[in-house]
Formats: sequence, structure tokens, C-alpha cells
Amino acid sequence: MKQQYERTSRIIGEEGVDRLHDCSVLVFGTGGVGSYVCEGLARAGIGSLTIVDKDVVDETNINRQIIALHSTIGQPKAKLMADRIQDIDPDCQVTAREMFFLPGGQPDDLDFASYDYVVDAVDTVTAKIYIIERARLACVPVISAMGTGNKLDGSAFKITTIEKTKVCPLAKVMRRELKKRGITGVKVLYSEEEPKSVGGSISFVPSVAGLLIAGEVVRDLLSTDGTVSTGDTEGR
Repeated sequence: MKQQYERTSRIIGEEGVDRLHDCSVLVFGTGGVGSYVCEGLARAGIGSLTIVDKDVVDETNINRQIIALHSTIGQPKAKLMADRIQDIDPDCQVTAREMFFLPGGQPDDLDFASYDYVVDAVDTVTAKIYIIERARLACVPVISAMGTGNKLDGSAFKITTIEKTKVCPLAKVMRRELKKRGITGVKVLYSEEEPKSVGGSISFVPSVAGLLIAGEVVRDLLSTDGTVSTGDTEGR
């Protein structure tokens, strides 16, 4: 076991460290939430990460995205995140896919079934539904981030199934659209905090959401019976 995971092993044991090293996670989106999902997974010791994002860093991203700096403006987010992960753990097998992931979009060769977990951290409803549909078709667990903008209280986040969400406008839309498609029981992270503004964000809220998602993924992957929890980890 590598020395950098010595303290991690005190919590999950060497077998847990080995288990995470053998896992592969597919992450969509490297914004305020997704960049911290990747950060948390990489530092936990996930052995293989595929990152999907077509966007480049804009100055307006600097207030909340871990890869957004004045020195990285204009650079591809997926590649920046992949390079950062390689610096965290050179042994991590990381792949950056600079692409939009939408139904009917550019052809993709992403084999969802080859991953142990899928994380949806994108903003577009159409893309979120497509990711969830593909994950369900491949029988791979998926967790989807609901709205994290316009919030000021990072402690208001909860992880549960989509049917149990409330307050969050994005979750309301997703509940309706997933119900139309007969998709139930999707694990999501959402907030019950009332929106503070329109189009606003702050440093410490999306980051909390991203790390909560990373923690949920890690705990599920470490589950001794191989099952994935259904959520209800309020503020965890």
C-alpha cells in the first residue's frame, strides 16, 4: 500500500484501500460540484476515473471550481482535472473526455457497464436524464446532483431518492421527467434551502455538495454486501 493512503487505511483498512484502487468511476461535469467530486474520489484512492466535460475555464468559474484559476482561463476543464488527479496519484488511471454527452449528440464509445459507479454533476436536464437512463440500462449505480446554485448553506444538503426531494426547482423537474420514463429510486443530492438569488454561487456550497457525493460513492463502493444504499443521509 502506498504511504499516501496510510491514514485512509486506518479508517477503512488496507482491504478497503485495495477495494477502492480496483474501482472505476465515471464522472460527468467538472464544475463547482463535479471538480470536488473528482478531487474527493482521487484523494480517497479510486483507481480509475473517467471525466467527461466539453467546457473550458471562464473567469466566472474561479469563485467555486477547484481547477479554475487565472492561469487556467480558456483551458479545457476535463484535461485540467485529469492532470490534477495524476498529480494527486500518478497511479490513477484517469481519462479526460472533452465531449458533450447528449442524446443524438456526437457519437460516444462510453461503456457504462465497465464502470462501478456513475456520477452526474452536469446542469442540463436533458443530459442528466440521458446519463441516468444509460446507467440504469447498464445496471450501474448512479448519483445525480440537483441544484447547488443560489444557495448559502452547505449544511442543508441531503442525499436521498428523487421521489423524496422537495423545495429544489431542478429536483421538481427531474421528478416529473423521470416519472414519465418510469425511472424510480434514483439517488440524488439536493438542498432544501430556499434560493437566495438567480444565477448566483459561492465558494463553499458546491464544494460541500461535491465532497458529499464523493463520500457517498466511496461508502457504497466499500459496502461489504455489494449493495448500494438508497440515501436518506441528511446533511451527511
